[in-house]
Amino acid sequence: MSNCYCGRSFSYDSCCGTIHQDISTVTTAENLMRSRYSAFVLANGDYLMQSHHSSTRPSSKEKKSIVRWAKSVQWVKLEVVRTTLGKSNDTEGTVHFKALYYENGSLQMIEEHSKFVKEQGYWVYLDAL
Repeated sequence: MSNCYCGRSFSYDSCCGTIHQDISTVTTAENLMRSRYSAFVLANGDYLMQSHHSSTRPSSKEKKSIVRWAKSVQWVKLEVVRTTLGKSNDTEGTVHFKALYYENGSLQMIEEHSKFVKEQGYWVYLDAL
C-alpha cells in the first residue's frame, strides 16, 4: 500500500479520497489543506473549487488555468510546518505548509500560511495570510 498523496501513511481511498467524495467528512483545517494538496496532485478542479470559500473562490476561467498548471508540474511532497486552531470544535484555523514540485525540471516550492474557516458546517480554504 502506498501513502496518500498528502503524505499520510494511509491509502488515498481511506484518506483524502474519502474527503474528495464527501467534503463534509473533513474534521480539521489541516485535513482540508491536505485534501486540497491531493486535489492539486490529481488536478481535481471541481474539488478545489468546492473546498474554496464562496467569497474568494476562483472563477470558472481561473479554475481551468489552475487545473492546466496542476497537470503541468510534478508534485513531490507536502510538509505541514504548523497548525493553529482548526480542530473540529473551532470555526477557524491556520496551516503553515510547504508544497514541493518540479516545474520545467526545476524544484520549486509554495510556502503559505493559509486561513481556513467553516462555511455551511464544513472546513474551506479562505485565503493566504
